[in-house]
Amino acid sequence: MRNRYLDLLRFLAILRVVTYHVTGYATLTLVFPAMAVMFALAGSLMAASLDRSGVSAVGRRLRRLLPSLWVLAAVFVPAMLLTGLTFEPKVLLWLFPISDPPANYWGGLALSPIWYLRDYLWFVLASPVALWLFRRAPLPTLVAPYALLAAVEFGILLNPPTVLREFGLYFGAWLLGFAHHDGLLRRMRNRVLLPVAGALGVAGLAWIVTHPGPRGYDINDIPLGNALWATAFILVAIGRAPTGAAWIDRFPVLGRAVTVVNRRALTVYLWHMPFVVALTPLVGLIGWSTRDPVGLWLRVGLVFVLVGVVTLLVGWVEDVAARRTPELVPGRPRRTVPARAADAPASPAPAGAASRLVGAGARVPAPRRASGPTTDRPDGPPADTDAPRDRAAGSSTGRAAGSSGTRAGD
Repeated sequence: MRNRYLDLLRFLAILRVVTYHVTGYATLTLVFPAMAVMFALAGSLMAASLDRSGVSAVGRRLRRLLPSLWVLAAVFVPAMLLTGLTFEPKVLLWLFPISDPPANYWGGLALSPIWYLRDYLWFVLASPVALWLFRRAPLPTLVAPYALLAAVEFGILLNPPTVLREFGLYFGAWLLGFAHHDGLLRRMRNRVLLPVAGALGVAGLAWIVTHPGPRGYDINDIPLGNALWATAFILVAIGRAPTGAAWIDRFPVLGRAVTVVNRRALTVYLWHMPFVVALTPLVGLIGWSTRDPVGLWLRVGLVFVLVGVVTLLVGWVEDVAARRTPELVPGRPRRTVPARAADAPASPAPAGAASRLVGAGARVPAPRRASGPTTDRPDGPPADTDAPRDRAAGSSTGRAAGSSGTRAGD
């Protein structure tokens, strides 16, 4: 079964990412470092998949990751080619983005969330070796990405490739997902975990305050502060995650929303930014400033509505990629199938009738011993085939950078 608390975290992370991209409120990045949380949850899922399937889990993850990207590319790549993008071999990176695929002047912003898939893809490819190393030397393996990031930030490593910089920024969160899956975080006593989280959080905030970026205290512009603060957040929010959160499903609307967003997280993430970019000038045409509260929250509402529409249209691709039965709106409760009359146990024949049958020479079959009580068990939402089982430790399973590699927020 899925851990609904972790589903709730992913749900909140996706909502935070979309809201941040519309509003640009830097405070949101501090209150909830969504991208690091999403990578940590993904790392936990990846560790579970590797334990279950071995190296073949890499192919399964890529199978689930890429089809939603291909749907997006089928719409936007031809549009960019018609509006100035030069066709060259690098365009094929839209099929397998191990590097930033090319984009034209408007596509670079509208499709900027592609950086997340690029990093995710590299992290998945690195996971078999990383998990092997992590289980043999947990602390050195966990510290390595942060040391890499410090080397970049302090100028020790000059002009590193974008992917190497991203390993320093977010692979530590991915490895914390490994630690969560293996139960290491839960086994840490509060007297150890909480002071470590507190020290990292204070260090991260101090770096953020003393090294503001072009957008002030937006942590997307402050990589080292981002990594430290996000690590502190993950240690508390995921390291002390409950093994379940049944209360979520006691509120049908909330439970359904959490299920839908988790099943359609990739679709929502990939498609929201084009609507953000498109609606900015349109709201201005009707006289509302992008900073006017009415115009701003009108855009937030419209973006969520439009994302909901496109999710209905193409979100089922995520079901196909996961080899689930496609659904327009996931998580609909399934009705139990009543037992057929033929399956119902027959009542024993009356004694007199049995005597007459024996007297007539007929054989009376001996009653069959029941194999056990049969009960109807209502079906929940279809299980995610790559979702790990809950363990005692609990297990489960953004900043936008332009396709040129520039940062535009998470």
